[in-house]
Amino acid sequence: MQENKNRAYQIKKIIIYPVIILLPWYLIFLIGNSIEESQIIIKDSVIVNYKIDTLPSVVDHSKFEVLKQKFDSPKQVTEACVSCHNKRHKEVMASAHWTWDRESVRPGGDTVRYGKTNAINNFCITATSNRWKCTSCHIGYGWKDKDFDFSDYKNVDCLVCHDTTGAYEKQPLGSGFPVEEKRAFTDKTYFPPNYNYIAKNVGKPKIENCGKCHFFGGGGDNVKHGDLSSDLYHADKDMDVHMDEGGTNMSCVDCHQTERHNITGKLYSVSNDNNNRMTCKKCHTGDVHKNNTINRHTNKIACQTCHIPVYAKGTATKMIWDWSTSGKVDKNGKQFKEYDSLHNVTYKSGKGTFEWATNVEPEYVWFNGTADQYVPGDIIKDTSAVLKINTLFGSYGDHESKIIPVKIHRGKQIFDTQNKMLIIPHIYGHDSTAYSKGMDWNLAAKAGMKDAGLPYSGEYSFISTEMYWPLNHMTAPVEQSLKCIDCHSKESKLKNLTGFYMPGRDSNVFMEILGILMIVGTFGGIIVHSVIRILKAKHIIN
Repeated sequence: MQENKNRAYQIKKIIIYPVIILLPWYLIFLIGNSIEESQIIIKDSVIVNYKIDTLPSVVDHSKFEVLKQKFDSPKQVTEACVSCHNKRHKEVMASAHWTWDRESVRPGGDTVRYGKTNAINNFCITATSNRWKCTSCHIGYGWKDKDFDFSDYKNVDCLVCHDTTGAYEKQPLGSGFPVEEKRAFTDKTYFPPNYNYIAKNVGKPKIENCGKCHFFGGGGDNVKHGDLSSDLYHADKDMDVHMDEGGTNMSCVDCHQTERHNITGKLYSVSNDNNNRMTCKKCHTGDVHKNNTINRHTNKIACQTCHIPVYAKGTATKMIWDWSTSGKVDKNGKQFKEYDSLHNVTYKSGKGTFEWATNVEPEYVWFNGTADQYVPGDIIKDTSAVLKINTLFGSYGDHESKIIPVKIHRGKQIFDTQNKMLIIPHIYGHDSTAYSKGMDWNLAAKAGMKDAGLPYSGEYSFISTEMYWPLNHMTAPVEQSLKCIDCHSKESKLKNLTGFYMPGRDSNVFMEILGILMIVGTFGGIIVHSVIRILKAKHIIN
């Protein structure tokens, strides 16, 4: 009887010991699943500095006598605005929205003037030498060349931001002016605005005011940013949880708050310092997740990384623009276009080849809030390598850096092979030197570089370029956000980020073999120990 009891006791130990060893691993598995299921911030988010403005406007502009006069031009409206809102024009004229220019200190310490007025990108390339078209989205009237008077307050366009009727539109090729008579551009007809009606119905900027320019940069809807498109005009929860018309129903100015016409937020393609930025933590503060493990992740991971798993959810965004293929004509010697199945232009004689995409997964980079840009005249050190038009600084070892999601737009654009600098070409115009008209790169380069005050050798080719656009909009519902396995796996979304160890993604042969040996050794020790104890017990009994 005693022998049977001892054997039963030893068998129980053989069973219990492995359970004790395996129990912690099982608990870790349960905790992991719990983390996956608890990535919910809706009920536990701490939101400050924001509330829906439900107060009606306290000003009825239709009652002002100055707005009852007959307006024949938009500049007359500006004069009327300033007669009451005196000095507001000075605030506007001090902003980057007006100057398209600001002073920047580069990483090497050099101070430069840089902004949309002289920036180079790998979309339409530059506003320089193409002002009359690009300034269609300027908050002013008449900036068609270098002689534009930035000091004349009558050139300020108040209506483009403060029209609440939706009836005010600038013409595409009018240097900021609306049309003076009915006119068709491509597939849309524009009508002269009713300035009296619009002036009597001005108010706080809406998403439509901002979107008219910011959604259509680069030549079309959602072309540049990827996360800013007309889809946000009437967004649902799946498109953007902040701008969801059936939910929070936020507008642009709810986040990009403004004081004295200084709007919070800067675009990293034209700005390199880390101030006046817009961040999630201005509204979401404290421990915003149920799980503290996830909260700790925010030390190195930006909110957008998990909460913007895809962009360009509706309207396609441009991913590649290859200028080097431009210049082809049809059998009749005419310029032509080609389209994909979604009617996106994939080739245009005067612009080259395009590639588009929807529901795009972001790429990821380390970013500390500072950047640098290619400034006109910069020497290209290696013309055989891909040139970064803008550089986002950051690394794992930088305590200020976080992983952020980006759209990387890739292109091929013209550069001077002798002077080793990007060329500012004259693209748009009705003269023969405009590339879109004459399709002669040499003439376009010569005219554009002259306008920019830069040398041109007469020799050109095309260089591959990249441009980085941080993603901040089209925030997904929490259930669609990234899960642990999306990063902590062999097919990690962060597979291109190096310089640090990512559990689940990375492997160390020595450590993995050592771990396996320790586990095998532990189980082996338990089994050997149990067998010895059983044999000893049997020997004692015998």
